Amino acid sequence: MRLLPMKEPDRSWRSIKGQWKKDAESVSEDFSTFSTGSFSAYDALTKDGDNPNLYCLSDGERVHAACQVSRLMMSKFPNPILRARFIVVSPIYELGIAEAGQYAQMMVALFSGIVWLSRDTMTASHIRFFLKSPGDAQYFAALRASTPGSLFSEFTIDGALIECSLKEAEMAESA
Repeated sequence: MRLLPMKEPDRSWRSIKGQWKKDAESVSEDFSTFSTGSFSAYDALTKDGDNPNLYCLSDGERVHAACQVSRLMMSKFPNPILRARFIVVSPIYELGIAEAGQYAQMMVALFSGIVWLSRDTMTASHIRFFLKSPGDAQYFAALRASTPGSLFSEFTIDGALIECSLKEAEMAESA
């Protein structure tokens, strides 16, 4: 799975919602009531077309999740950070079509995509990743351990917030 910008026509919010509507209706869920609330932020962000801060996690055939990603300065950090929030996932995860293990894999793939963006397109040495819920933290607990091969010099999870600093990025900044 790859994290890609949400763009017309194949990765537009409209086409993603169309796919997710079919998924919800496949298990007799009324999509109009299912999507109320969680998708309204995306509806507002995309009403004028593409939003360059919206990304989707795709396997080429379907979109599994979407989130807002922004590169910004925060007084807490000396350099730009990458912030990922407002995660929405396909109804296949929320309605039990996919198994819990598949949900965990998707969340880890989404986080990995954010790390990739921080190294490539949206260069940043720190990441703030807002999970869907504090319960999702269990999928990332192992990353808190400091190991020689780790990408992270710091990795904390507080509630539904992951904050981490990348090792190589820090070394490049001090050089």
